[in-house]
Amino acid sequence: MKVLIKGGTLVDANREYRRDLLIENGKIAQTSADIPDKQVDQVIDASGLLVMPGGVDVHTHFNIDVGIARSCDDFFTGTRAAACGGTTTIIDHMGFGPTGCNLHHQLELYHQYARDKAVIDYSFHGVIQHINDAILDELTSMVHEEGISSFKFYLTYKYNLQDADTLHLLRRLKEVGALATVHPENNAVVNDNRERFIKEGKTAPIWHARSRPVACEAEAIARTINLARLAGDAPLYIVHLSNGLGLEYVKLAQAQCQPVWVETCPQYLLLDINLYQRPDALKYILTPPLRPHGEQDKLWVGITDGSINTVATDHCTFPLSLRQRMAADDFTRCPNGLPGVENRMALLFSEGVATGRISPSRFVALTSATPAQLFGLWPRKGNLMPGSDADLVLFDPHCRTTIHHSELHDNVDYSPWEGFTCHGWPVMTLSRGEVVCERGRFTGRAGHGRFLHRQPFSVNRG
Repeated sequence: MKVLIKGGTLVDANREYRRDLLIENGKIAQTSADIPDKQVDQVIDASGLLVMPGGVDVHTHFNIDVGIARSCDDFFTGTRAAACGGTTTIIDHMGFGPTGCNLHHQLELYHQYARDKAVIDYSFHGVIQHINDAILDELTSMVHEEGISSFKFYLTYKYNLQDADTLHLLRRLKEVGALATVHPENNAVVNDNRERFIKEGKTAPIWHARSRPVACEAEAIARTINLARLAGDAPLYIVHLSNGLGLEYVKLAQAQCQPVWVETCPQYLLLDINLYQRPDALKYILTPPLRPHGEQDKLWVGITDGSINTVATDHCTFPLSLRQRMAADDFTRCPNGLPGVENRMALLFSEGVATGRISPSRFVALTSATPAQLFGLWPRKGNLMPGSDADLVLFDPHCRTTIHHSELHDNVDYSPWEGFTCHGWPVMTLSRGEVVCERGRFTGRAGHGRFLHRQPFSVNRG
């Protein structure tokens, strides 16, 4: 099938240029100033629109079991929401499995979760629960046979790693060609604060944020960066950065040419700690928590100066009704996470591009190109080069749209972005040349999405 996109402005991570774009059999075949519309099956008029690579969200949690609850978006509703927001690829962070399980256990389970349900292409990050020789040996087959070239470990929660295990893991991941991703919070600080607050009767949502202060996250970032240096400059990716002090540690490492990258999320750029004082504060329980307003400015500096490399979502949905039943009087009983996969692209475009903070090309780098390069999907994803997958989002830079959950496509019962007005909106999404959303109407199908066997990590990719 041939699809021709005419009259748009193409935007990649390097430039903006007026070209037509021809798709053949799900791949980008040609970009040129004036491609004839003869012998094509479909012509899409992109006049006045920006034609960009579809978004690559490298941080979602679909169908995750967190022990006390399971998130309500599975790989159909979650990827449907992603597609309707202009995202055409997700990489999901697999949840923990049974104590002592091997790495393949969760991979096999997640293949079952996603197969025949995903509407866009997908992959998974491996999850590390414990370290022993068998786990370290298993990493080779995960990377080179299964196509899983990134692994997440935690410095808090039930399966947090101690420094010695972290060091061994980082060394081994570097050897096998994988990128380490870390959830950085000081577990001792979190537990001490929570126990103290509970004894003092401080269980309202605001104490969730106060139990996990900025320094708790920043210390763990600095510690992991130093361990990665000691592991022979093992490549390291910091997930969901929420504060400026942590960013300063990242900048110091980057200035010394250490291979360290960092993501942030729209919630840390646009929402703040004051929301925990509202009657519906349980909506906003996530980890790390929302921060004081001043931290937003520090993160926006990182967005503009290039020290923050990607913007993802950490999409993890638990209904407000469930939260209220479980944790009406105690924040420690509330499952953590926010919805966001559908609104990431529009929010960053509106608050970044439309305000003049970043260029359209920088937007593409943050949301698509750099994630694809870091996580083994380049050049198949994240660009407009002939031969790459025809994963595209058409943005109307002038459209003003107010977000209402009733018009979204996830499976949760609220949106943290309710009432936000976005300047710029994704009006069409194509996955491998197939239109999966058009002006808010989902047109895709379950099972269209394919598992992506990712390349081993390379610092020089892209």
